[in-house]
Amino acid sequence: MCGITGYVGHEEAAPILLDGLSKLEYRGYDSAGIAVRDNDGKVRVVKAKGRLKILSEKTDGGTTLPGHIGIGHTRWATHGEPSEANAHPHISDESSDSSAVVGVHNGIIENYHELKEKLIAKGYKFYSDTDTEVAVKLVDSYYRESGSPLEALEKSMVVIRGSYALAFMFKDYPDEIWTARKDSPMIIGVTNDESFIASDVPAILKRTRTVYYVDNLEICRVRAGDVKFYNIEGESRPKEAVSISWDAQAAEKDGYEHFMIKEIHEQPKAVYDTLSTLLKDGLTDLSSTGLEDSLIRNFRGVTIAACGSAWHVGIEAQYLLEGLARIPVRVELASEYRYRDPLPGFWEMNSDTAPAAGPVAGDLVIIISQSGETADSLAALREAKKRGAHTLAIVNVLGSSIAREAEFVLYTHAGPEIAVATTKAYSAQLVAIDALALHFARVRGVITEDKERQMTAELMTIPDKIRTLLEEKDRIQWFASKKINTRDAFFIGRGLDYAVCLEGSLKMKEVSYVHSEAYASGELKHGTISLLEQGTLVVSVLTQNRVLEKTLSNMVECKSRGAYLMAVTTHGHFEVEDIADFTVYIPKIDEHFAGSLAIIPLQLLGYYTSVARGIDVDKPRNLAKSVTVE
Repeated sequence: MCGITGYVGHEEAAPILLDGLSKLEYRGYDSAGIAVRDNDGKVRVVKAKGRLKILSEKTDGGTTLPGHIGIGHTRWATHGEPSEANAHPHISDESSDSSAVVGVHNGIIENYHELKEKLIAKGYKFYSDTDTEVAVKLVDSYYRESGSPLEALEKSMVVIRGSYALAFMFKDYPDEIWTARKDSPMIIGVTNDESFIASDVPAILKRTRTVYYVDNLEICRVRAGDVKFYNIEGESRPKEAVSISWDAQAAEKDGYEHFMIKEIHEQPKAVYDTLSTLLKDGLTDLSSTGLEDSLIRNFRGVTIAACGSAWHVGIEAQYLLEGLARIPVRVELASEYRYRDPLPGFWEMNSDTAPAAGPVAGDLVIIISQSGETADSLAALREAKKRGAHTLAIVNVLGSSIAREAEFVLYTHAGPEIAVATTKAYSAQLVAIDALALHFARVRGVITEDKERQMTAELMTIPDKIRTLLEEKDRIQWFASKKINTRDAFFIGRGLDYAVCLEGSLKMKEVSYVHSEAYASGELKHGTISLLEQGTLVVSVLTQNRVLEKTLSNMVECKSRGAYLMAVTTHGHFEVEDIADFTVYIPKIDEHFAGSLAIIPLQLLGYYTSVARGIDVDKPRNLAKSVTVE
């Protein structure tokens, strides 16, 4: 959540800070602010409640704040309501424009109340309700003792509990910004004579492609064109920069009305680019991940931990890995996995060597995350490593925390995803799982090379088949316009279709604010069917032949109770039209991979329903793109 920008260089800082913050609006926020130090050493702070354009108007696009160094922030309220007082940046001395310390913060400081009481006892006064002001004044208290930004940050990091990405300007160091990080992402971009600070790549992408990823519990001194890193003991440490390959235009709308519809149209490329790194000579090739076939042969079970849409990918992965590779799989919500003491997996129960709890040392835990910074998923990864499991990360961001900490990494190649509601990152994760399941199946001797070649050939048809579906988007738009007043929607399916329904339902609720739930079709009669009334929208997914008739029967049950039925099914199942009020056909494909096609109409349904209802599709209320706090 939230967004941080920082700049040190020779240009005017404020316009650069505002432009960077505009590239981070997708992360979710309710207020914004910037702080700029002028050539006389004075810091001016301007804040605004609401959208970034209000802050831009207050500063005339940044022109009213001269200076070549500054920090900016978009805030998502946690401690304290959205207001100018609670917005960042925060200062250590409210009465002075030469405040000793000025700072911004992403994350949550869990022991802020305890620290605040101690600071009040030292004579500090507080003007906001935020945990961030506590952090600024804590750093200030140590800075007053030592006169050293590095020592002040070291001591503060020892006593702060929680997650944070912090950026500070110090009065006596007018040409420097200092940062510190624990569990919240932060990057530093550099050119020959400028440096940029941001919480995500799009904020600096058009300025530089040379980036340093700040590690956990790491401190950084940022000067113009120069960056130095320290560990929490204050020891200098070397770090290699990485080059970002994303096209800067990929983070722009490029003529589309919204990022979400642009990214829906980018899915053929995201799928193709991801598959191209995982297939070689007609077979799957996981060599880029570091995961060796000898390990794959000996895994007795797989645990998948993820959140949100990535968890839905995990549900689909369970069906694929168990069905194709014949290996037991558990799918865990990362937010729950980290807080319970899991018993051994069911594949371990008869093992004489099974430990008292958790995955067997040597089994595999897969962490799926688009950003690679999801707080709960990162915690689940660390829990799995602590228990001795092998870990594989499936992420979209090079150098992200989860990618750095996992034993093996499978990168998807979706490019930057700006809309809060994921589409292309989800689709890239899905085909990555397809390739993973096929590779496991062949290596473990469940399918032959010839069978794998046949199935990988099917995988490579997905991009063109998605394009075919997108050509029929006008039908979905028409349907969405007719159902604009829908209050409740239910998505039903069985097996892999149920996994698709979970994601389709999420797309509907998160961008259109329609109450929506997904159910395995057979569960309807166990209570949920009582909610159906005249006109309730029920969306059915029917791509699995083995259970198609069962789902058709469930649709009849719903229709007899007044439901309005939409169906997504494979071309050729024309009998569905006899029951459904509106039917969308997807191209024929191996049923294992049908989810990659069936999700497209459901993404479009959520998008066009949101547009018809006049909602800001890319920035739905109360949501943030990357959930980096609990």
